[in-house]
Amino acid sequence: MQKYLYLIIVSFFLTSCYTYQRKKQVSVPPANQQESKKSAANGNIPSVQGNVATENKVKKSQQKVDELEFVPINVQNALQPTKNYKIKVDGRAYKVIVDKWEGDTLVAHQVRQPAKILRVHKTQINAESIAEKRFSKPLSDIITVLVYAGIGVGIYMLLR
Repeated sequence: MQKYLYLIIVSFFLTSCYTYQRKKQVSVPPANQQESKKSAANGNIPSVQGNVATENKVKKSQQKVDELEFVPINVQNALQPTKNYKIKVDGRAYKVIVDKWEGDTLVAHQVRQPAKILRVHKTQINAESIAEKRFSKPLSDIITVLVYAGIGVGIYMLLR
């Protein structure tokens, strides 16, 4: 029983409320769909063709997900100095703290090895796999509830 208690206490010290999360991509619909939405909103469709128009809207809304154009991520704007990121460079994952940009080259150091400086060209970085280190509120809430439950069980065991 005491071994499990130590294991639980050690696991609480090893957990972190900070996780690496990817930024959401911004999607822009094509221009021709925006024009069709405007014409439908103005009431230019006659009432006879109303059923056909609603069927077309349903089909277009189903195709909308497929036709969304994703805005390409600018690596230099995504990686800001003095922040922690998890990036993939030529298939290898690194957890880095960005120091600065020198032209098109990223100068950063690894999180666990501050003496090791990485210099990476922006074309070598996989822009879709950039994840920023952020505080995770749901994870901290779960850990808080577990700690309170553990304290409650501890008090119950002492009083019993």
